[in-house]
Amino acid sequence: MMMLWDEDDPVGICVFIAPPKTLAQRNRFFGRSGRWDRTTLRTLNRQLVTLSRVVLHPTFRGAGIAHRFVRRCCELCPYPWIETLSQMGHINPFFERAGFLRLGTSTTTSRSRESHSMIYRRKQNHGRKQGLLTKETYEKSQYANPVYYIFDNRENVRRNRAATAAPHPLSIIDDGGIDSSHDG
Repeated sequence: MMMLWDEDDPVGICVFIAPPKTLAQRNRFFGRSGRWDRTTLRTLNRQLVTLSRVVLHPTFRGAGIAHRFVRRCCELCPYPWIETLSQMGHINPFFERAGFLRLGTSTTTSRSRESHSMIYRRKQNHGRKQGLLTKETYEKSQYANPVYYIFDNRENVRRNRAATAAPHPLSIIDDGGIDSSHDG
């Protein structure tokens, strides 16, 4: 979760969550097919995160800052790939302005609550179905076909890791008793 502040007042939030197990658009983009095993799921969870929610205070909407806020949150995120789903993507290129690549539309062949839940969030726990959409959410979104977006954050992750791994020249501590204020 990352927040945008106006002095002491929170005005925006981006919420990141673990990715759903499978999305057809993601599988096509990454060339993924076949069964999921423990190693593949661990790799997925280390490499990818889902931007699940973006909220901006109404006072700040329309000012052109939301897409910059989302882009900066993604750039600071420690994951190489960030995905999101957006029904609004059909009419508003918001995520494209934030640097996301539009890959296509997520659809289901069945309109059951279980299959529709798979688009957004479904977990398996010892064979039991969990994470179904609430009945209310299902009724509101059962005909939605959200646009799938991906953000390539690999360069920012490398840059951020390099910046934190290499000590800053001013942070070197001289504990050898040498006065570094004089030349040689």
